[in-house]
Amino acid sequence: MRTKIGRLRLIGFLEGSSLLFLLCVAVPAKYLYGNPALVRAVGTVHGLLFLLFVFNALSVGVEQRWPFKTTTWKVLVACIIPFGTFYIDWKILSRIDQDKA
Repeated sequence: MRTKIGRLRLIGFLEGSSLLFLLCVAVPAKYLYGNPALVRAVGTVHGLLFLLFVFNALSVGVEQRWPFKTTTWKVLVACIIPFGTFYIDWKILSRIDQDKA
């Protein structure tokens, strides 16, 4: 949490977790039990985390001078794929954060 990359990693974890919870718990509950309340609640939180992740990824990308064609787009696409933020954290963000430490 002391660096922008550390915050991006935390937001990525929260965003990825909220997406998985939405897809694996809330949506099945909506269709199996006819209760859309959980989807509305988790969907709102996930949407906010998604936007926060995108804005922070762009901010870090500009600050770190990431090449858009090789790094930034991968980080941005990761937030729409289940488990994507976890993969990007492991493959890209953790290595950059370790280099900064």
